Amino acid sequence: MTSWAEFEKVEPEFAATVRERFGMYKHHVLGTVRRDGAPRLSGLEVDFRFGELWLGMMPSSLKARDLLRDPRFSIFANPGEGAEMLHGDVRVSGRAVEVVDDAVKGRYVVETKPPEPFHLFRAELEEVSRMGIDGDEMVIRVWRPGASVRTIRRGNDPLDAPVRDAH
Repeated sequence: MTSWAEFEKVEPEFAATVRERFGMYKHHVLGTVRRDGAPRLSGLEVDFRFGELWLGMMPSSLKARDLLRDPRFSIFANPGEGAEMLHGDVRVSGRAVEVVDDAVKGRYVVETKPPEPFHLFRAELEEVSRMGIDGDEMVIRVWRPGASVRTIRRGNDPLDAPVRDAH
């Protein structure tokens, strides 16, 4: 698993783009796995500090219970208004690790002053992606630990324009 700081170190430009995109809005969409295996989508604020991507939530929330049972998640940055996709779509997926260390949690509380009690999770990254439009092409950039950013370009007509993978 990879921390946000490790991602920033190996892909600083891409990490800055993703972080900036999340910073455009306060609320985003968190995907978790329900007890029955179905997906659950919930609103969530994300926080970048101390070299980590943090997820905080109320202790009895269904999303917190989901993550305690199955740590897999995906966060989709708020797309904003309109359909222009000026800033593209950004998604971070991985595993949420609950923070139980009182010193770490205390440091977080001092800086952010969240409503207490709360669950605090640190994101371990498994995939970061951004999809945007460049002229008449869809451009998808994907990063996974241990690999460089992969860029995929697709034309407007998927039948006429095969997917081109450019590294």
